Amino acid sequence: MLNEIYSRRILELAADIPHLGQLPAPDASATARSKLCGSTVTVYLKLDGNVVTAFAHDVKACALGQASSSIMGRNIIGATIEELREVRDAASRLLKSDGEAPQGKWEDLKVLEPLRDYKARHASILLTFDAVVDALKQIEARRTESAG
Repeated sequence: MLNEIYSRRILELAADIPHLGQLPAPDASATARSKLCGSTVTVYLKLDGNVVTAFAHDVKACALGQASSSIMGRNIIGATIEELREVRDAASRLLKSDGEAPQGKWEDLKVLEPLRDYKARHASILLTFDAVVDALKQIEARRTESAG
């Protein structure tokens, strides 16, 4: 069981998380917390239009949450709002609905496939995706407020 959950690739990703820390003056930040294990991920975003130009995150999570945060950190800069929503939905489907892993730059999410049967771990794996989407919602809400 432990070999399935903590594969070599998951441990490699967890050991090498890019963009750790905080951003000065982010456009938004958001924290996601797993009630089950207590893991937390706080993300900080800057956008230019609909494209992420800067990102940082504070990751206090298990190896699985660290691995998914590592995947996020490797791919988020240059990603669009729409792409990030799609990736969050794809990660959720991958775990909960036997969905396919994305292709292209997000294909590292394939490493999560063996975790489908470990439902108790899904929340910590999805923390980074949920926090990013929450931060994007904050930015969009402020933009709508300013426009109105």
